Amino acid sequence: MSRAQLALRVSDLEASIAFYSKLFGTEPAKRRVGYANFAIAEPPLKLVLIEGEPGQETRLDHLGVEVESTEQVNAATTRLKDAGLATFEEGDTSCCYALQDKVWVHGPGREPWEVYVVKGDAGTLGKSADPNATGDVCCSSPTGEAAPAATACGCGRRT
Repeated sequence: MSRAQLALRVSDLEASIAFYSKLFGTEPAKRRVGYANFAIAEPPLKLVLIEGEPGQETRLDHLGVEVESTEQVNAATTRLKDAGLATFEEGDTSCCYALQDKVWVHGPGREPWEVYVVKGDAGTLGKSADPNATGDVCCSSPTGEAAPAATACGCGRRT
């Protein structure tokens, strides 16, 4: 089963966890320092909350489609490339406390989308490389400048 992913950068993680637990009638599937995710069955959604700057409004961090296998990520990569979209592939990367294979594309409004499979748990929030080789993008930093639209990690922050 595939499901859509919505990642939000929130200023008050605990209040957001309480709100989304009530909204979707379920507790987070994973909680770490500055991070929580919900595996919601109905509607099929992976909701990711990443702690941001205190006092800032919640904002979209990135979007995604979680799939069940690396083969599905590879098929999506081929389909996206064949459609003429610029892609950035990451294999065995640690992001959002998970070991993942993924491919990134950006929509016309520069919104980052990932198609990914979770292969296992990871002990850190993780890093993804910038496809333009201008540095690393790290999901773990709630501070710093917003990453450029061509950034591979949808977590949207540069360390």
